Amino acid sequence: MKHLVLTLSLLSLAACAAPPTAGDSAMSTAPVAGFVTDMPSFEQFIATAPTPEQFRARYPDVTLVLPGSMASKEFRMNNSRYFAQLDAAGRISGGRFQ
Repeated sequence: MKHLVLTLSLLSLAACAAPPTAGDSAMSTAPVAGFVTDMPSFEQFIATAPTPEQFRARYPDVTLVLPGSMASKEFRMNNSRYFAQLDAAGRISGGRFQ
């Protein structure tokens, strides 16, 4: 009987918890250390039209180059520098690694 009461109690607690959604996931907002290696996740992030501040918070190790910023022309193969395109609201709408 004790096991039944305990099991029912645990099940009722589990039923009360809201299921996680993709937008609420801690992984979706956690900073990504290092350079970009997971391109599908990066492209999904860019599709949300983040602000430059949101980009820097999410990818702190990636150099964000905004239009009008000066940058060297060195060639990088490790996705460590992103040249962003901005929309009219100043949000990142696309860009390229270089």
